[in-house]
Amino acid sequence: MNERRIAILTDSGTNTPLDFVREHDIRVVPLLINYRDGTTYKSGVDITTDEVIERFSEEIPSTSLPTPQQIIALIEGARADGYERGVFITISGTLSATNQTVHMVSRMVNDFPLVIIDTKSIGVVSGMVVMQAARMVEQGVPFGELEARLNDLSEKSDVFFTTKTLEYLYKGGRIGAVTYRLGSVLNIKPVITCDEEGRYVVAKKPRGWNRAIEAEVKIIRDLASRYAQVRIGICCTSSTNLFAELESKLRAEIHNITEVVRSGLSADLIVHTGPDLVGIGIQPS
Repeated sequence: MNERRIAILTDSGTNTPLDFVREHDIRVVPLLINYRDGTTYKSGVDITTDEVIERFSEEIPSTSLPTPQQIIALIEGARADGYERGVFITISGTLSATNQTVHMVSRMVNDFPLVIIDTKSIGVVSGMVVMQAARMVEQGVPFGELEARLNDLSEKSDVFFTTKTLEYLYKGGRIGAVTYRLGSVLNIKPVITCDEEGRYVVAKKPRGWNRAIEAEVKIIRDLASRYAQVRIGICCTSSTNLFAELESKLRAEIHNITEVVRSGLSADLIVHTGPDLVGIGIQPS
C-alpha cells in the first residue's frame, strides 16, 4: 500500500502489464466472457487469452462489463487493506459501459472517495494512464489534483492498431459493413484509433499487413515530434510477436522516448479483434 493510502483501480481492458500491477498493488476488475452454453468467465482470472483463441474455431464468445457487485467487492477489498480513497481508470465509456457502472457504484459506496477517469481509449495506452496514476500517487500528487492531471494525460494519449482480419471487429459491431467489405475485397488493413469521444475510427487505410504496421510507426513518429519526450506502448498477440522488431524500429526513428511499455492483449479484448493484432500507443512523458 502506498503511503498516501490512495488505491489505483482499473478494468482488465486496460491491459496494464501484470508485473506493474503486482509491484504497485493495482486492483483489477475483470470483464466477462460469455459462451452460448451459459458459461461465463472472468477475463484473465479463470480464462486466458490463449484459451479464448483455442475456442475461436468453435465459437466467438461475447463480452460483458463487470457487475456492480464485482466493482463493489474490488473497492471494499481496497478499503479492507487500508486504502482510504481511490482512482478508478477505465477503458473508453463508448466502447464499454464499465465507466458508467463505476460512477453508479461510487454513489453506493460510502466514505470512500473515488476519482473516475475515462481514458477515451483502450488497451495498452489506457494501461499507460493507469501506470502514470500509480506513479503520481507515489510521487505525492495531491488527491484533489489527480482528476485534472489524468484527464489531461488521457486526452494526449493515443493508440493505433491493426489486425490481419476484420471479421472479429465486424461481428462484434466495432466497425461497419462498408469498412469490412472493402477490407475483405481489397486487402485493406485499416489502422484504427479512438476519436475524442473514445469511439473507433479509421486513421489510415493501407493495403496489406506490412504496410499497415509501417503506417502505425509513421503515425507514432509524427505524433512524437509534438512533444519534448514520449512514452511508447507496444501491444502484440502471441501470433504477432514483433515486440523487439518494433521497439528497435521506433527507437531508430524517434529520439525522445523515455520508456517503452510492452503489453499483451487481454482475453476480453481479443474477442473483438481476433488473434492477430499489433498496436502502438503514445503518451507525452
